[in-house]
Amino acid sequence: MADKNNSLGFDTTCIRGGHTQESNRAHLTPIYASSTYTFDNAEQAIAVFKGQEEGYIYGRWGNPTVTEAEEKIALLEAYGIKDKNGEPLQLKALLHASGMAAMCTMLLGNIKAGQKIITHYSLYGGTHELVEKILPDLGIEAMIVDFHDLEKVEEAIKADKSISLMHIETPANPTLQCVDLEALAALGKRCGLTVCVDNTFATPYLQQPFRYDVDYVMHSTTKFLNGHGTLIGGVVIGRDIEKMSKGITKTHRLLGGNSNAFEAFLLVNGLRTFGLRMDRHCSNAQRVAEFLQGNAGVEKVNYLGLVSHPDHATCKKQMKNGGAMLSFELKGGFDAGVNFINKLKMCTNAVSLGTCDTLVCHAASTTHLGVAREQRLAFGITDGLIRMSVGIENIEDIINDLQQAITTPKP
Repeated sequence: MADKNNSLGFDTTCIRGGHTQESNRAHLTPIYASSTYTFDNAEQAIAVFKGQEEGYIYGRWGNPTVTEAEEKIALLEAYGIKDKNGEPLQLKALLHASGMAAMCTMLLGNIKAGQKIITHYSLYGGTHELVEKILPDLGIEAMIVDFHDLEKVEEAIKADKSISLMHIETPANPTLQCVDLEALAALGKRCGLTVCVDNTFATPYLQQPFRYDVDYVMHSTTKFLNGHGTLIGGVVIGRDIEKMSKGITKTHRLLGGNSNAFEAFLLVNGLRTFGLRMDRHCSNAQRVAEFLQGNAGVEKVNYLGLVSHPDHATCKKQMKNGGAMLSFELKGGFDAGVNFINKLKMCTNAVSLGTCDTLVCHAASTTHLGVAREQRLAFGITDGLIRMSVGIENIEDIINDLQQAITTPKP
């Protein structure tokens, strides 16, 4: 659990938060490559198993390197937030082997057969497929509603008492729609729902959902938190310390989606430059969006930092700036998207995001290939849509590569 007395600056917390002096006095917490841990005697083992004494038991249950990553992320999500008593907010994080593992722990730790999730369109493809193709077999259904329409959301919740959890992803992948966290969280809590937010695109640097009394925040730590494309990971952070320490931890351990010391080590080291990287990511993304907006081969640009984005005002309300992610629709549809990808010379054709280098993908043929076309189009994911994770290279190099790759339609 994160230190409630943290008073360091955000960037300092990225570097020093969650770190405790290792017994051999290593400067940085080492990779604890051990599957199990020993005890001085039987009595100590009993005390640790009962939770009467702190200690590690088995790698699936915890690891010192993993603990540092969890503590650091919890501190960043809680940064500057006070609880109802005016004290620094306490959060607990659990690191997972992937973002989808973290999502499964959160969902299965909070809902059961016969209950429903209410969520919105334009979710990450993996999340969409999970709620559409896997959870129904477990007796858990999802209701998809336009979260821009609060009256419709409230009507849906009041009409179906089996809805028990609200899942929000903002900004959403890949259309960059942004929904009002404050209003939705207030509605969810007023109706007695558990409220969770996927904060992967925004990161705690740009947006802190716990300011709006949500119950859980999740991340794919693979993305901006690591920042270097060297690991797969996920994290769920919770406000209810007792539930996180008992029920959610039990679900996490029994599902077996735990992280490991090596990937936690990579995550901790990536987080040390997190704040600095995000500044450059975001400033570059703003410049790229402005360039694309004036390009004759581009039909539409989805970037929250542009006044033209329909959710720009919501972004300004709850985010530090427009972020590092954008998408744009090329004139010419599917073929234009494929041709653009094939003409890139510097930007990387890959389906992930959040790395130092600029990553670009054609959503219709990659990340959302598993989503039915009619659903995809209804969600705003058109045949020519390109998703872009803007890196920290020199901005001139990024723009020059885009310029030569975009085909200007003939008059």
